[in-house]
Amino acid sequence: MITQLASVDVRAADQLEGFGGDPWWIIAIKSVAIFVFLVLMTLFAIVFERKVVAKMQNRIGPNRTGPNGSLQSLADGAKLMLKEDIIPKHADKVVYILAPLIAVIPAFVIMALIPFGPEVSMFGETTRLQVTDAPVAVLLVLGIASVGVYGIVLAGWSSGSTYPLLGGLRSSAQVISYELAMSMSFVAVFLFAGTMSTSGIVEEQERLWYGLILIPSFVVYLISMIGETNRAPFDLPEAEGELVAGWGTEYSSIKYAMFFLAEYINMVNVSALATTLFLGGWRAPWPLSAINDGMFNEGWWPILWFIGKIVVLLFLFIWIRGTLPRMRYDQFMKLGWKVLIPVSLVWIVLVSGMRLAMNEGWERRELMIWVGGAFLVIMLILWIAPLFTGSKDDESEDAATDEEREPEFDAFAGGHPVPPMPGQEPVAVPATVGTARAAAPDNGPDDSDESNSSEGSNA
Repeated sequence: MITQLASVDVRAADQLEGFGGDPWWIIAIKSVAIFVFLVLMTLFAIVFERKVVAKMQNRIGPNRTGPNGSLQSLADGAKLMLKEDIIPKHADKVVYILAPLIAVIPAFVIMALIPFGPEVSMFGETTRLQVTDAPVAVLLVLGIASVGVYGIVLAGWSSGSTYPLLGGLRSSAQVISYELAMSMSFVAVFLFAGTMSTSGIVEEQERLWYGLILIPSFVVYLISMIGETNRAPFDLPEAEGELVAGWGTEYSSIKYAMFFLAEYINMVNVSALATTLFLGGWRAPWPLSAINDGMFNEGWWPILWFIGKIVVLLFLFIWIRGTLPRMRYDQFMKLGWKVLIPVSLVWIVLVSGMRLAMNEGWERRELMIWVGGAFLVIMLILWIAPLFTGSKDDESEDAATDEEREPEFDAFAGGHPVPPMPGQEPVAVPATVGTARAAAPDNGPDDSDESNSSEGSNA
């Protein structure tokens, strides 16, 4: 046991070798390069999203500002900065101003822990294409990302309005729910890589990407990263139809632009983290990785593969937004707590058993067959079990008397049509009657009695 711990410490020291010894000006260059990269990726992602969604909806999209509309996001940013900055009268001004900064600063810091490539020569100095690393770099990323949600929560609270407050509370509940599932999806990666260092995890994927052998973890992470960034169909904190614009309702000008910037930078961050943990990081895809003993994994080439993988994941964000409708809040929370977290727990147990068996000398192919079969059987049981429990509930409902049943739900009882809650059945009302009831003013019982009496006297 002591020997194994010593070997792990030596390997961790080897993976972190080369960090902390760069001259200050090299660190400054890499920091500025990350800042510029994230700003440019934000400008690109906005135009890319509008173009892809327009294509999906058979529209043209931006085509006026710049060549083929490529500078539209830059024009939008300039417009936001020149808008009038309004602070609500009842807002807590200090917190109201600090909230955008709290949201955007952690978004920039996260990328410092992500490796862009191997060692390169920069102005005569040999350095890694990564600002810094740590033995628990992935946990640092999770900690920094969780700080950013405080900006959204404080923005909703400090605005002094109801809709922003509800949006901020939704965002906090959403992050708690989906950050748990996201964290659990990393455990299998840690078990296979034997390290939490981002550069170390990339090194361990030299032969095989973890996204291929840890598919359940990868799928859980892809769903969780959409919920973590408040993107459609999980954009409940800023749902226009019910919360106007959620936590950002009272913000305008540069403050709103900072929130907008933080949202798109977080999209790039979670895509970069998915690339690092599951898609081989900066390594070239096969068959490019096999050409001339991996020549495309050396020098400055890896930056191209890294950015290409991020763009593919950004396209996944946009594709889902243009395809799926917004989920109901109870459906959204049920997906996180009753589906993603249980699946992650079951998968962690199976992966732990598989790693133990591999240490005991089992063949990988045999293990994959057994573990895959066990996972499918467990998922099948979890899928079939609600069918039997649902049938018992139906029998009990059929046996109940009419007096014991709840009254039927009338969508037009209050004069405004509302959707039924889960478990309620709406009353079948003809379309003409429903329209008339919704359009008729609620004058109270006295007015209706007077109108009926007058009609009777006229008759």
